[in-house]
Amino acid sequence: MRFLGLLLVSIATSFCSYGQEKNEDNIDALIDELFFNDQQFVDEILETNFSYNFLYTSVSYNSNTFFSGRDSGTDQFNVIPQISYYHSSGFNASISGIYYQNFAPSWDFTSVSLGYFKPFGASKNWMFNLGYTKYFYSDDFDDFTNSIDVSLGIRNKKRTLGTTLAGSYIFGTDNSYQLVSNSFVSFNLHRTANFALRFRPTISFVVANQTFGKYTLRIINGRRVLVYSSTEVFDLLNTQIGFPISFSKKSWDVELGYYLNLPNAVADETNLSNTSFIGFSVGYLFDFSSKK
Repeated sequence: MRFLGLLLVSIATSFCSYGQEKNEDNIDALIDELFFNDQQFVDEILETNFSYNFLYTSVSYNSNTFFSGRDSGTDQFNVIPQISYYHSSGFNASISGIYYQNFAPSWDFTSVSLGYFKPFGASKNWMFNLGYTKYFYSDDFDDFTNSIDVSLGIRNKKRTLGTTLAGSYIFGTDNSYQLVSNSFVSFNLHRTANFALRFRPTISFVVANQTFGKYTLRIINGRRVLVYSSTEVFDLLNTQIGFPISFSKKSWDVELGYYLNLPNAVADETNLSNTSFIGFSVGYLFDFSSKK
């Protein structure tokens, strides 16, 4: 279950980005291009044609907690605070963590990430990000404490369609890997120079290497014995469809969305139910760029 929890956070810290027109020269007016989260937990990096230097703080709330779309049997909300720094050189860094309502300890871990972001292509509509994340667990869990992440994304010129494919190698005393695909279509419900209201449906797929274990009752030498066996698979674990509405004004960003999980049964899993939750996030941008 711990690894499934790590999958949840890995999705949450995936990187996406947006193109920016050359005639935009005030970064405060760009907040409506930032952080329209796929599922709360997504850092979206700003791609612009001028220098930027800013800090973005956010707090996200999920009404229920699922691991790769699967119900853990414990109804509980979770909260994820995050602070992220971005520079036009491509350098980015963030620190975040996750709080679970009913787990002990409730503060599960703190993660620190460093990355490098680069747009490329004739129209700068392709995006590449390479990152490293270190996890510090409250209970000294050490199976998966590091992650190397690579993502590649593409957007159309109007930034109304886009997709990102991210791969992660997760390691510690054990190791695993995963692929996460995120795609979106964006609709402007209302937009002015410093205000935006958008509806941005998303769909994501999580494919990962996963070990499933079970105990089987067997008769050995006339005695009943529980025998443990495990099955390792690399398969689609979950499909998530999101329906977020985002409101941005100057340096503030607010998002409210409904998310539906469609977990895929693998190994010996059977009768997995679809799950859903409400996500809400609030963010604020501190701009340190030089104003002209």
